[in-house]
Amino acid sequence: MDLDFSKAGGLIPAVVQDAITGKVLMVGFMDREAYEKTVKSRLVTFYSRTRKRLWTKGEESGNHLDVVEILADCDNDTLLVKAHPRGPACHTGADTCFGEKNGRDGMQFIEYLQDFIIRRKKEMPEGSYTTKLFKSGINKIAQKVGEEAVELVIEAKDEHDDLFLNEAADLMYHLLVLLSARNIHLNDVGKVLSERHKE
Repeated sequence: MDLDFSKAGGLIPAVVQDAITGKVLMVGFMDREAYEKTVKSRLVTFYSRTRKRLWTKGEESGNHLDVVEILADCDNDTLLVKAHPRGPACHTGADTCFGEKNGRDGMQFIEYLQDFIIRRKKEMPEGSYTTKLFKSGINKIAQKVGEEAVELVIEAKDEHDDLFLNEAADLMYHLLVLLSARNIHLNDVGKVLSERHKE
């Protein structure tokens, strides 16, 4: 990434956003060294203008920000850092430095999960169950979706909500893998449902 550090005396603003909820957690500044350390360590690191040194978020509190993705704006002089917070982002103990609650709901996580599955498909790390599914091929993945659907139907007859929810989660996960194997995103399914929907 060819970033322009020249406009603000060697610093560029870095907006940190929760990778799942989309909430803006905080804003800091990075110099080139802080940016490079962030990329290498996968922990958000800023240049502290008051301390005049590099500062990794959470180095004292343990509330690190784990980097998921870093994007530059159109002028290459501002960063959007998508991260997973390990606790409150603000030094006051608030979820965000803007006083907003950063609650993660289930639907946001499902979208995040498919993006994670798509990354697994590209990277294919060894030892990953998702990698194993992709290597098994589309027929095996589809068969697994069928098996999970049957298990969900069986569990629906009983009154055990925990077991039912776990089977529903298994089905959803394997369906996301199948969609990803076919290069179809959950949003595409949502569009079909939206077109069908009548008030």
